[in-house]
Amino acid sequence: MNVSSDDQVAGVDPGSAVGPDAAVADSVDPAAVEHARAHLPAPAAVADVAAVLSLLGEPHRPTLLLALRGGELCVHDLALTAGQSESATSHALKLLRAHRVVTPRREGRRMYYRLEDPHVLELLDLALTHTAHSPLRHPERGEGA
Repeated sequence: MNVSSDDQVAGVDPGSAVGPDAAVADSVDPAAVEHARAHLPAPAAVADVAAVLSLLGEPHRPTLLLALRGGELCVHDLALTAGQSESATSHALKLLRAHRVVTPRREGRRMYYRLEDPHVLELLDLALTHTAHSPLRHPERGEGA
């Protein structure tokens, strides 16, 4: 097991469990730990944030959402826009619909979708802004820091 230099300096036993119940007195900066803990949201809220970010973690889904920025599109046109099959697009839309990110509307045999939650679009826009000025590096692809 690798031990970080911070662990060595702080005298943290790498085998010990350090979690939310760890003694603040063992920290390097107890006041900072107390401050950080006091400002953490409830564990359920953190789990919800992780779920939203996970929902956006597969490239096809954000592509669909970004395509819907301009307005409602049918599944066929969304699939063409995203360069995916209608089946894959429908599957992704089903998941996005279950999380109330998109809303469907049926017109005859066609199903149209539109964005339901503008907050998710704000997340995507912020991520796009971030990547525009701070290129991502992927260590798993050999792109080092």
